[in-house]
Amino acid sequence: MRTAFGAEFAGAEGFLNTPTFGLPPQFLLDALHGCLGEWQAGTMQAASFDDPVRAGRAGYAQLAGVPVESVAMAGNVSAALGLVAAAIPDGSRVAVLSGEFTSTTFPFAAQGRGVTVTELTPTELIDRAADFDAVSVSLVQSANGAVLDLAALRAAVQGADTITVIDLTQALGWACPDVSWVDVTVAAVYKWLLAPRGTAWMSLCERVAATMTPHAANWYAGEQPWQSIYGLPLRLADDARRFDTSPAWFSVLGAGLTLPWLASLDRGAVKQHTVGLANRLRAEIELPQQDSAIVSIPIADAAERLQRAGIRASMRAGALRVGFHLYNTEDDLDRLVDALGASR
Repeated sequence: MRTAFGAEFAGAEGFLNTPTFGLPPQFLLDALHGCLGEWQAGTMQAASFDDPVRAGRAGYAQLAGVPVESVAMAGNVSAALGLVAAAIPDGSRVAVLSGEFTSTTFPFAAQGRGVTVTELTPTELIDRAADFDAVSVSLVQSANGAVLDLAALRAAVQGADTITVIDLTQALGWACPDVSWVDVTVAAVYKWLLAPRGTAWMSLCERVAATMTPHAANWYAGEQPWQSIYGLPLRLADDARRFDTSPAWFSVLGAGLTLPWLASLDRGAVKQHTVGLANRLRAEIELPQQDSAIVSIPIADAAERLQRAGIRASMRAGALRVGFHLYNTEDDLDRLVDALGASR
């Protein structure tokens, strides 16, 4: 068991795979095991998940720096962005980054209706953003950890009608971005936010929300969910909750614990810890320094040696991808460097 930022984590030794899935803190596992026991015993109460939903929503709002009433709950990023994509006008032009994670691009590419999606380099995207009706990008790239220049994008679209959509999945939890100006933000909870897979949060500015149809309207999107279970008329919440899905119980239980906890930490200290480890690795293997907790290492044949060293990581886009979160230490870094040295 490893202690980090006041929480305990099992399995953290040699675990550098947070860009794929994060490790749960022990306090989440304790709560989850208790809830599973109640389910098994038939004593679980469905309404008991309302508080975790509220806590998770508030935690996301705090981490992203957006109003809590602007935050909707979804099952995953692509489902959330599908609602946004369905609302853009026929013939809209959407800019994305080349090699972008497809949950951020496919919802727009699937629209038909004359909607066009153009892949650009980061420099091209900044230079041409104002020429498009929408920009849909990840703040931190899944494949290689590259970080978008948010300030440059903000300046580029200032005064334009371009809708900005930023996927924070590979950033929120270690980064400290200013995305309060972004029209749409979204993040899945099962990576750097350390909760079970099955929940994503999305913030919506009024301009975008007003154009959207709640295609997945359901009882939990009601102004009073437990009074919206049966019968017409349609009675949805006035704020972004009208786009909510009904909660995936065990996922949202975790999100209701980990997001407020992460939001309570010194986020600058978390970033300094995670990016500091990543940049020490870059220095050790002679890669350029970067403001990212994710490192892409151009080596394709180290899998066996990493496995023997007890390192868990992933291959993405033909390179080894590692990520350093708050539960990682110098020991993990040294173990990785030793394994890489033996494989080069």
